[in-house]
Amino acid sequence: MNWSNITTVYLKELKDSLRDRRTLISTIVIPTLVMPLMFFGVGKVMSNVMTKAREDIPTVVILGGEDSPGVVAQFRESQRMRVVPAPADWKQAISDKRLRVALQLPEKFEERLRAGLAPVVKIFHYEGELKSDNGARVLERFLADLREQAVAERLAAHGMPKTAARPFEFKRENVAPPEKVGGNLFGGLVPYLIIILCFTGAMYPAMDLTAGEKERGTMETLLCSPVPRVDIVLGKFLMVLTGSLSAMVFMLLSMGGSIAIGGTLMMGGGGAARAGAGGAAAKASADAMPMIDPLGVVGVLAMVLPVAVLFAALAFTISLFAKSYKEAQSYLGPMIIVVIMPGVVGMLPGIELSAKTALIPILNLSLVCKEMLSGVWNWGYIGLIFASSSLYAGVALWLAVKMFDREDVIFRT
Repeated sequence: MNWSNITTVYLKELKDSLRDRRTLISTIVIPTLVMPLMFFGVGKVMSNVMTKAREDIPTVVILGGEDSPGVVAQFRESQRMRVVPAPADWKQAISDKRLRVALQLPEKFEERLRAGLAPVVKIFHYEGELKSDNGARVLERFLADLREQAVAERLAAHGMPKTAARPFEFKRENVAPPEKVGGNLFGGLVPYLIIILCFTGAMYPAMDLTAGEKERGTMETLLCSPVPRVDIVLGKFLMVLTGSLSAMVFMLLSMGGSIAIGGTLMMGGGGAARAGAGGAAAKASADAMPMIDPLGVVGVLAMVLPVAVLFAALAFTISLFAKSYKEAQSYLGPMIIVVIMPGVVGMLPGIELSAKTALIPILNLSLVCKEMLSGVWNWGYIGLIFASSSLYAGVALWLAVKMFDREDVIFRT
């Protein structure tokens, strides 16, 4: 193994890759744009959709209630809903989204309420449909207010204060630092994006440096040079690894910039509020804005390195078997699903880092990155994950070198 030969091959492949538009798009353009688009584009659209859904005044039908005119009148007078006549097919209307929600009052509701009984009121909605769920929440809040009113009237009739039914209040208060809050919010998404971009960043250079060269007929020229094959394969492998790491680094830089710009805009937008009477509260809210532990980002970079080597070696080895660039795409395309699935599992609630999960490739990266971004450092698991990932990467690289030595693979037709 001659590092001078390896460097020469690497620089040659790097120069050729920088001229390839597909490689530049997969390693630089997409990773750089994905976070701003998610942060400002998709995030803004989702925020607008959620806000619009919450501001939507739901259409409600009241089933029954003929013997409870007082309660029905309160529903009709409410500004939070729009009561409409009940169609014959009201269930189908809710399923077809022509109607948001329906309320069924039991017989003699008012009379039973005054008698101190507890009648059951039913709410019919379309579970999972945003606006129907919002309509159900509006009705629940209205019914809760109505219940509070009935309780207050009963207590007053017995000469008791309102606090007899609610003897104490409670509220939530966050005690976790902003780094832990931010790590918990973004910790599952960041490793997921890193895994995808590391693999796609390695995929296109690997296909071009193997199947692409077979298709162009330049592989034979390179093999005729007085350079050992191990030097050639390591030079090409380093180029594939560069593509994988570049995609990840550009994504992290883009993510950091997006979060910094977004945080500045949020804090700047609150400047007027801070100048007014509510300034202290606004400042406290800005100070507690979720963020990511910078040391966690450094830890993520270190933990990603062996996984990037694994992805680069696998993409390189699989692409070697292909006779053409198109065939290599058909091999590596489905591999994205295999790579993504452990990352998705790592985002599920209840999946925790343990000795067993620390040995599962890709899943262990997702779990440990989530903890490091939250400022939690389990050094025993971190060492186990780094060692196991390095072992998997070493085996994959050894396999890539062995495959490159096989004539039936290199000149497969």
